Amino acid sequence: MLEKISELDQRLFLFLNSFHSDFFDPIVYQFTQTLPWVPLYIFLSYLIIKTYGTNSWWIFLAVGLTILLADKTTSALMKPYFERLRPCRDASLEGLIHHYGNCSGGFSFASSHAANSFGIATIMTLGISHKYIAVRWLFLWAVLFSYTRIYLGVHYPGDVMAGAIVGILSGSVSFYIFRIINQKVQIYKK
Repeated sequence: MLEKISELDQRLFLFLNSFHSDFFDPIVYQFTQTLPWVPLYIFLSYLIIKTYGTNSWWIFLAVGLTILLADKTTSALMKPYFERLRPCRDASLEGLIHHYGNCSGGFSFASSHAANSFGIATIMTLGISHKYIAVRWLFLWAVLFSYTRIYLGVHYPGDVMAGAIVGILSGSVSFYIFRIINQKVQIYKK
């Protein structure tokens, strides 16, 4: 059963990885980096402060915990445990895949990029979409951001899906933990 899932994942990867062009390669590579997204992160921070004012601390701590949980779960726990080679490191796929940029570390399951981006989308949706409904579009950003990993040949679709689940769970858990803490702090202040 696990072998069939892996084979299906590999076939889906080869299909999705085949949509590339020399023109888009450097653009997609930059899209998967952190620096181009700094303005988005600054804007989201502004929206948090605008929503919660001086009580924004708990959302920022929840964002920090989300990224910590998502990143450590995928990088420190899952990748070393499952030891699934990245497609760009798999000798059986040599000549079949399009790879652009750095192949990164040896293991791919699960995607930290997907976990972090879906974690951010989740925490922002839970935290501020009641005031800024457009924040929900961050899930589309997370999907596109995660697809870059398949496009570049460094993750399978299953890696991305598992990372997305880890991110959504990390964002949800972090949000509810810090919301409860914030509620207790507010009661204490009274």
